[in-house]
Amino acid sequence: MVYVLNEHGRPLMPTTRYGKVRRLIQSGKAKVKGRKPFTIQLLYPTTSYTQSLTLGIDSGYENVGVSVVSEKTEVFAAECKLLTGMSERLKGRAMYRRQRRSRLRYRKPRFDNRRRSGGWLAPSIQHKLDSHLRLVEKVKRILPINQTILEVANFDIQAIRNPEIEGIIYQMGEQFGFFNLREYILHRDHHQCQYPKCRNKNPHPILQVHHVGFWKGDRSNRPRNLIALCDWCHTPQNHLSTGFLYGWEPKEKSFRPETFMSMVRWKLIALLNAKPTYGFLTKSKRILQGLEKSHATDAFVIAGGSNQSRIQSFLIRQVRRNNRSLEKFYDAKVTDIRTGRVVKGQEVFCGRRVRNRELTLENLRVYRGEKVSKGKRVVRKQRYSLQPMDLVWFDGNLYTVSGTNNKGKTVVLRDCRKVPAVSKVKLIKSGKGFCFVS
Repeated sequence: MVYVLNEHGRPLMPTTRYGKVRRLIQSGKAKVKGRKPFTIQLLYPTTSYTQSLTLGIDSGYENVGVSVVSEKTEVFAAECKLLTGMSERLKGRAMYRRQRRSRLRYRKPRFDNRRRSGGWLAPSIQHKLDSHLRLVEKVKRILPINQTILEVANFDIQAIRNPEIEGIIYQMGEQFGFFNLREYILHRDHHQCQYPKCRNKNPHPILQVHHVGFWKGDRSNRPRNLIALCDWCHTPQNHLSTGFLYGWEPKEKSFRPETFMSMVRWKLIALLNAKPTYGFLTKSKRILQGLEKSHATDAFVIAGGSNQSRIQSFLIRQVRRNNRSLEKFYDAKVTDIRTGRVVKGQEVFCGRRVRNRELTLENLRVYRGEKVSKGKRVVRKQRYSLQPMDLVWFDGNLYTVSGTNNKGKTVVLRDCRKVPAVSKVKLIKSGKGFCFVS
């Protein structure tokens, strides 16, 4: 499918006449506007007649399905993987802001300026909402959409856990009656280490509260992200990729997607001027048509698709535009004299998890042999012109950038043996924002 814009940049109906598209480009009557999805812009006056197109959106917290259908065929389909971990990045930004402002000799107080307007959303939720709007706007730039239909999830999450909930009980969350989060976690976990293979035989082990999502940067203090572990299990070695704490997932199901839709569904309906529909209707229609479950298929059904011919859906991934982390730490590597292997300093640590004189475990530093490499802190001093996921032109072919070497002087290309200089590479498309992976 080739998507077409008129000479003023307004979308027209897409076409599958690839020969005509090729002749228009070769004769100079059209130019390539986008590579994926392939879009051309006509350079001569045309009529603005279009058919009726319906956009269906299967909204969600992590995945979004999009489908555009006409009376006879599906003209666009995509599944988008949204960016996650926004809360941790916002905390990092706040940390850098505090450090920057603490260096000022005097800064005027601005506490009265920090007022939340009506309809305020948490920044992480606002980012998800804005991502939905940007994705829909991206589709509307290449297709003349006449109608938008959005699926909303409308049910009470707390009523699922407690069908008899009513009145003031809604304000009594799972921590109601506890004044300390740590005590609540220990009580919830029955004052026992939650690792099934724990070898600590102490009848009264020292318990610590562990962040379940620590391995992926989630250090939020919500109860679902916290778990009780003993001091034998909660060690730096077990946080490594070879330890059992790496990859540990929460025990109970997350209701983040449902909470997100409960908060923003009507805002999306109003901002997109969309018609609402519901999940049970989508599921029943999909089952009746015998279609396999996917976000793009749900969006197809939401848009009113039934007997229309379908197309291959695009896979879109949202990539962060800027990494604000200016400093990285690399652990030292030493030889373990017990096995002769080269290990990280975390694996042969001093036996203390916190800065006190009490040894929680055996002091393993005595097993450190020859130091292979020193630990170091690396501070980023500049931003390079080419970033991973960028699309570049080199030696007559298109390549995707994997990274840069020699302080940004050379670029590493995926599926290319050569490592060319940056000056010999031409940037075609930035790999930030919404990237069409396939």
